[in-house]
Amino acid sequence: MEIPPLQPLARGTLLALVAVKLAIHLPLLGRYGYFRDELYFLDCGRHLAWGYVDLAPLIAWVARVVLDLGGSLELLRLVSAVAGAALVALTMVLAQRLGGGRFAQALAGIAVIVAPINLAVSSLFSMNVFEPLIWTGCALVVVHIIRSGDSRWWLLFGALAGIGLENKHSMLFFGFATALAVVLTPLRRELGRRWIWLGAGVALLLFLPNIVWQFQNGFPTLEDLHTVKETGKNVELAPVAFVAEQIFIVHPVLLPVWLAGLWFLFVGRGRRFRVIGWIFAVLFATLLVLKGKSYYLAPIYPLALAAGGVAFEGAINALSRARARLVLRGAVLAVVVVFGAVAAPLVLPLLAPADLVAYQERLGIAPGKTEVNHVGPLPQIFGDQFGWEELVADVATIYRALPEDERAAACVFTGNYGEAGAVNLFGSQYGLPAAISGHQTHSMWGPGGCTGEVVIVLQVDADDLAEVFESVEEAGNHFHPWGMAEENHPILVCRGLKMPLAELWPRLKHWN
Repeated sequence: MEIPPLQPLARGTLLALVAVKLAIHLPLLGRYGYFRDELYFLDCGRHLAWGYVDLAPLIAWVARVVLDLGGSLELLRLVSAVAGAALVALTMVLAQRLGGGRFAQALAGIAVIVAPINLAVSSLFSMNVFEPLIWTGCALVVVHIIRSGDSRWWLLFGALAGIGLENKHSMLFFGFATALAVVLTPLRRELGRRWIWLGAGVALLLFLPNIVWQFQNGFPTLEDLHTVKETGKNVELAPVAFVAEQIFIVHPVLLPVWLAGLWFLFVGRGRRFRVIGWIFAVLFATLLVLKGKSYYLAPIYPLALAAGGVAFEGAINALSRARARLVLRGAVLAVVVVFGAVAAPLVLPLLAPADLVAYQERLGIAPGKTEVNHVGPLPQIFGDQFGWEELVADVATIYRALPEDERAAACVFTGNYGEAGAVNLFGSQYGLPAAISGHQTHSMWGPGGCTGEVVIVLQVDADDLAEVFESVEEAGNHFHPWGMAEENHPILVCRGLKMPLAELWPRLKHWN
């Protein structure tokens, strides 16, 4: 089977779709508020290290740059919008490298834009926005190696993989899938050449700082993953439900596109690139068996959508009449755009909360949950963006009401990293001390200068606190109508810790 000939890159279309992607997100950068995890990432940026309990270090380093530039929500989200636009460009380039012409590239780019999971990921700051960029970049390198026969490009693959490992440990799954895909295809010839092994060495070298950090700290990420599994924190989907969620997060209208992409890679004109199809298939099967969260597979879909664009273009080009080809191309793009627009308000902060709820009810659709305990009037992606500034203001009211001598000794202890991050971001304008917490990596940063003499406590059971404090007083209550339900709780003031805080601190560790 010959390699499909290389078509010109549709640079004008690429630039136009990149501009469309930015135009979607830029007006919405500050539409709601900080997301819970964004507050945590900023705290990690204040404590730079080569590892954290539940994440690789790259996102913290990026967060630190944002903090140094002012740390605004708009700047934080701008990073994600730009990364999302770059993914559109990379996917279109991949479609071109797979043999696609102008229509294939346009369909691939539009598909990546309208996919609900991509709209959602590009609207929040997280490592998830960099992951598809890295995976798609790796796929581009593999395709280039097939086209050129130049094995030296495995060095670039290794560099991208190493950066990917410092971004998110799920890069290991991509690496496993790629290794198995190479073995299952004629690309296995590369195993007899030194460059693929040197590329693996580059990846390992870049990943080494995090490995050393994990070793020095007793491999906390493995402990955290075990705890998540033991506590049943995540929603585990049966195979049918998992597949259904894939169709939903990528968009049902795009199902024929990515299925056509797999057909193109395995049995169509793109069989010389079937290593890409095997990467997709192995990842899909692995995460299905391991019962991963539905969105864990999201970074692999640009590969299938790029191939799908080429497959659709080939099928349409087979029509004999030029007018029919033109009409069908326009119809396909129009259907994708229209149905993509219908789904967009479900994942983008386009509507006021009450209007969003009404829109979901009108469509009879709501995004599925990925974690068991997160409940609220809005889907978590939106609910976790409400109430943080108001929570800090409530804490500040209680703090200012303390007698002066108690206020000087008081500290704030939070039940989760979102609350801690909110206090650390907004608290300075109220004169609040930095928050401490036993949740995730905050537990490793310790109690700071807190003595335990007076502690304002968020989201910890009063009965548990009564065992370690002389007195526990309900001093206020936080409630936000659109926030997550677990954040609507009493705010407690505890006095007279019965033991040294340094002795109690290991018991406060809460990883999940």
